[in-house]
Amino acid sequence: MKLTTEALETAILQKAETSPKAQLYIKDFYACDPETKPRELKNVANNLVKEGKLMFWSSGSTTMYALKSRIKDEEGVGGI
Repeated sequence: MKLTTEALETAILQKAETSPKAQLYIKDFYACDPETKPRELKNVANNLVKEGKLMFWSSGSTTMYALKSRIKDEEGVGGI
């Protein structure tokens, strides 16, 4: 059964907190709910960024998601 938006948000945040990697690709969140379509999952993740619960992190060639407290940035500036 597909998760509700609120349950999906919780699952995404939990994955971001417990993952061994600090920065995650959107595809890393697909396992949170295999029944949710990728576009819908991306919209939920982007809403978490808008709410300030997640941040974008860029390696220069790709954009990833991370918790503000876990972002690694050599210049001391978080996110993009």
